[in-house]
Amino acid sequence: MIKNLLFDLGGVIMDIRKERCVEAFEALGLKDASGYFGEFSQQGPFMALERGDISVAEFHEALRPNLPAGTSDEAIDAAFCRFLIGIPAHRLRALEELKAKYNVYLLSNTNPIMWDSTIRTEFEKDGHDREYYFDGMVTSFEANSLKPEEKIFRYTADTLGIDPAETLFFDDSQANLDAAAKLGFKTALVAPGTEFVDILHNTVE
Repeated sequence: MIKNLLFDLGGVIMDIRKERCVEAFEALGLKDASGYFGEFSQQGPFMALERGDISVAEFHEALRPNLPAGTSDEAIDAAFCRFLIGIPAHRLRALEELKAKYNVYLLSNTNPIMWDSTIRTEFEKDGHDREYYFDGMVTSFEANSLKPEEKIFRYTADTLGIDPAETLFFDDSQANLDAAAKLGFKTALVAPGTEFVDILHNTVE
């Protein structure tokens, strides 16, 4: 029986497009900007920031040698946040409705720059803060681990106090779903162009 719904953020709740981020960093003058961004994960200082291995200040300093002199922290952060398009209001309302029936949680590979700016404001645009939509949240930079590592799924189960066997995990990466399934999570792939609400109905009905 499914009691808990565990959601990835980017590609499931929030629309994203890495090409916008690459273009923004190229415009800033970052060399080989595309090399830092994989399909489902980042590289170099971007990955280190998501894993919580470095602070935001250390991230800025790690990038600065590859950027034109005088590039500000604000310009770096703005380029990084171009990765995020936004959260359609209908998905926020779907999460709100699901909380009446399930425990709803979030598990995201993300970073404090996005988490404390664009992500926060996107959740707030329908009149509520993030905590309104979720019974608990886990971020990679707080867990010091990234999906699809086993550690982050164990951390999530322990921190949120959930039983994987009673939890349906939505993600847009099959590798992340496979890793979660090994620990007993039920899983659902949210492919491009699909909505998690429709997938949930098809899965539990």
